[in-house]
Amino acid sequence: MDNIKQEDIEDICFNVSQNIILPKFKNLSEDEINYKNGSDLVTAADIEAEKELKKNLLKILPTSNFIGEEEYSRNENILNFYNEDAYCWTVDPIDGTTNFANGRDKFAIMIALTFKEKILRSWIYKPLDKIMCSAIVNEGAYINNNKIITKEANIIEETIGSISTKYWEPGFKERLKIFKNIFKEVNSYRCIGFEYIDIGIGIRNFAILSKLSPWDHIPGILFVREAGGADIDFDKNKYDFTKKNKNLIVSNSEDLNLKILEKLGEYS
Repeated sequence: MDNIKQEDIEDICFNVSQNIILPKFKNLSEDEINYKNGSDLVTAADIEAEKELKKNLLKILPTSNFIGEEEYSRNENILNFYNEDAYCWTVDPIDGTTNFANGRDKFAIMIALTFKEKILRSWIYKPLDKIMCSAIVNEGAYINNNKIITKEANIIEETIGSISTKYWEPGFKERLKIFKNIFKEVNSYRCIGFEYIDIGIGIRNFAILSKLSPWDHIPGILFVREAGGADIDFDKNKYDFTKKNKNLIVSNSEDLNLKILEKLGEYS
């Protein structure tokens, strides 16, 4: 892992953004916007960007594996790479595809490097702002190489965050509509990468999540952890991308996670 240079990942993200993603921003033709699995939006830029990211990341670690959101839509068996005795890249080429396709400015490239069940490094790149957010396990979280520490907020009624609106059991989904009123504000960026960054910074305080696709969450989980935040599922376990995770609470602190989980239990 020592041969992975921060500037190399930054160059890869910058070039993919400049050459593939940004030329298509607010410039997609109708035939470049499609749906996979019947409901999930995908654009030509997602597919082309993932191919370029794969090519360049595998040059850095030639014996590593690669899991990309778009490849997964064609072959779900690639998740078995997580169980192999090898480094593995996980990539979301455009997190926030719906925003991107509709000309909204919150979208990002998300990359993580793992080995077995361990998250080693992660990167979240904002193409429009040319901002790189990254994390190294046991070393810290950074924005453009400046180390950051989150700001704790432990009074639930004063917190701001998001709650997933899809993929819950019908009865629980209805209870969540009432539960969300205990917080100061609940809204979604429709780009979880941006939300992870803002939880890490302390601008936002929490996210309550369902359907945990690894490319959506591995990069941000490490960023929040290294910034001083924490994650917990409804059974009080930490996020484990090698297993089928159904839910997760991510916030500025373990204390806030437990308070949210306790309150959630009152609505279950």
